[in-house]
Amino acid sequence: MIDGVLLTPLSVIHHPKGDIYHAIKSSSPGYQGFGEAYFSTVTKGMVKGWKKHNRLDLNLIVPIGKIEFALHDDREFSSSYRNDLVVTLSIEDNYQRLTIPPGIWVAFRGLSEMNILLNILPEEHDPEETISIALEEIPHLYHILVS
Repeated sequence: MIDGVLLTPLSVIHHPKGDIYHAIKSSSPGYQGFGEAYFSTVTKGMVKGWKKHNRLDLNLIVPIGKIEFALHDDREFSSSYRNDLVVTLSIEDNYQRLTIPPGIWVAFRGLSEMNILLNILPEEHDPEETISIALEEIPHLYHILVS
């Protein structure tokens, strides 16, 4: 595991007219406030990343499809320095919220025909607070993501 990363199981309320899928509450672990929520798609077999946020926590949920996430910790002060985490989220197999603290590299790959993730941020997205690098720059995880 990576220090500060949370995988929070999410509840599903089954109803004959349609189910309810929880995402986050103000009392949830990892909740840091609300600034913005957005959906992002990722095409099957395509990889988005590497991206690192300098000050924002991410709360990622996969309501449609199946997405494989790869995380890498290069925070020298961290107890999990140089550790990795690879986790696949989907509503069918592993309905959880992935909370990623600032300073963790993240990339993700779409595994289904249609893949959507929801990101809930504590403040509005600011492109100036992120860093992006090429997938090949973390080579040991690159091979997992493009296989």
